[in-house]
Amino acid sequence: MTGPMLEAESVSVAYGKVEAVRGVSLTVAPGRLVTVLGANGAGKTTLLNALMGVLPARGVIRFEGSDLTRLPVEARVAQGLSLIPERRELFSTMTVEDNLRLGAFRFRGKPGGGDIDEMFRLFPRLAERRRQHAGTLSGGERQMLAMARALMGRPRLLMLDEPSLGLAPLIVADVMRTVSRLRDEGVAILLVEQNARAALQIADYGYVLDGGTVVLEGDSRTLQGDARVVETYLGVLAADTDPPGRAASGR
Repeated sequence: MTGPMLEAESVSVAYGKVEAVRGVSLTVAPGRLVTVLGANGAGKTTLLNALMGVLPARGVIRFEGSDLTRLPVEARVAQGLSLIPERRELFSTMTVEDNLRLGAFRFRGKPGGGDIDEMFRLFPRLAERRRQHAGTLSGGERQMLAMARALMGRPRLLMLDEPSLGLAPLIVADVMRTVSRLRDEGVAILLVEQNARAALQIADYGYVLDGGTVVLEGDSRTLQGDARVVETYLGVLAADTDPPGRAASGR
């Protein structure tokens, strides 16, 4: 397709009388990695849940040209969307392998689901833990399993909510490299992150949320050099920092 894969137009979400997201518009093109940045409470997770259909929202949400606004979560999954929530939501008493099999539930034995061996090639550590219960994995391993389980559903758009949360810096770098590699292999990605530095190093385009609204947007290199982003989210960003993925190249 030539147009945007995901389009959100004037999306708003309210908890009672409090609007957590107000008039947010964004797009994700095929094969691109778009990040949504913002402080705690900025509305990032609420926005993802609205796009996935977990929360009711006003506005319009389109995926590959189809209007998803009134569709339930299951229908959006069938269309090719997948959300990895902040808490990862693994089945802790089930093995790594069984968690992966559940990731392909929507195919129910039909062709098209992901291949477990392919996931083990992508995440070698999981191959070593295939018979281990998910609840006994480290934080980094649980994040890898959450990503692999989502990929078993063959999503065309993968949405990640704070994948670096609670992880050591070296593990964060590994996770971000994996996210970047998935984008390079053709998976469109919408990445919500508080770790703005790590996100902008691999993203193509970014949006900054504050108080539930988009206050800034642009390609990742532009945002890295924007004084407001540097002061609020990055501190002093070294000019010669090389991203772990490919260079950002626009929307």
